[in-house]
Amino acid sequence: MKVLLVSNYLHDRQESMLRFAAALEEGLRVSGVEVQIARPEPVFGKLKPGASGAGKWLGYLDKFLLFPTRLRRLAAAADLVHICDHSNAMYVRDVASRPHLVTCNDMLAIRSARGEFPQNRTGWSGRILQRWILAGLRRARRLTCISEATRRDVLRLTGHSAEIVSVTYMGQNFAYAPVAEIAEAAARRRRGEKVDATIFAKQGVPVEPYILHVGGGQWYKNRVGVVAMHSALRARLGLQTPRLLMIGPPCDAPGVETRSNVDNRALAALYSGAELLLFPSLEEGFGWPIIEAQACGCHVLTTGKNPMTEVGGGAAFYLTDPSDIVAGAEAIEEILGQDEMARTESIRVGIENAARFSAERMIREYLALYREVLDA
Repeated sequence: MKVLLVSNYLHDRQESMLRFAAALEEGLRVSGVEVQIARPEPVFGKLKPGASGAGKWLGYLDKFLLFPTRLRRLAAAADLVHICDHSNAMYVRDVASRPHLVTCNDMLAIRSARGEFPQNRTGWSGRILQRWILAGLRRARRLTCISEATRRDVLRLTGHSAEIVSVTYMGQNFAYAPVAEIAEAAARRRRGEKVDATIFAKQGVPVEPYILHVGGGQWYKNRVGVVAMHSALRARLGLQTPRLLMIGPPCDAPGVETRSNVDNRALAALYSGAELLLFPSLEEGFGWPIIEAQACGCHVLTTGKNPMTEVGGGAAFYLTDPSDIVAGAEAIEEILGQDEMARTESIRVGIENAARFSAERMIREYLALYREVLDA
């Protein structure tokens, strides 16, 4: 079987999608599949690299003027074409004559462009782009989604029959697991025992207790809510409040530490030492940090709606309303107050839940899906 994976333009810096394509490539090769990755190469984009301003428009020339011809040639030599990110669904027209599959991550940008999220208005060029993407999805002959929540949106927006839209949950693209030295030191710290600060410091983990948030600057990540909940928690606990560490874009809120460009190993250490992951997203396509944190033995407090409940299962703690700041602070305080026995059991259940999302399981399911597409 020869599979062509269509991945993302490097200058768009869609790191999670690039990692997904790389994980697929590696897993398929190990399984004996002949696989190749194709993506738009920067030509015009070299003049001003970037995902905004002039760089965005130069990138459009690379993506929509130069790449389609190359893609058609590569697709002709493949048994199956897998468009790994639905935001590249405009390329369906270039591979329509070949067996193909599109992975749909979320419909949030399309829904925003259609006015479904008044708090996130889309510009005129964005509305055109999202209509183009939706047209590609409507033309596709087979789609799979990374959550049931995304599948429901895809069925509603494309009009496809349920038979050609399935769910294939993501698999972890890094072997997240508790960093034992950090996890044990954090447990001793909770018990009030003396801990050697160098255990934390040598892996870049805060010495004092902290609450962790992981996410970009997108509106639906609810970073404003995260900061507000932490502030409300300070009003309740005073000096006993764990600090707030946010992994993502800089945040100028007082008393908040932010870090960017944190690699997987460093992130595993931060999950392992955290009191909990606070992840009150308004919307998501999947929610990677939930399973990453659980795999590292970190409690998760997230929003009680799909797909967060799909991913977190019975192991996460849930907020009924992520905009209810007081209720959020109360939920954090309750988790922080767990006794050691309850916390140990919660950690065990979380690690068990995260194991559902293995890369090996994902590759097996994609191989079965490829065979289904080829046999159709």
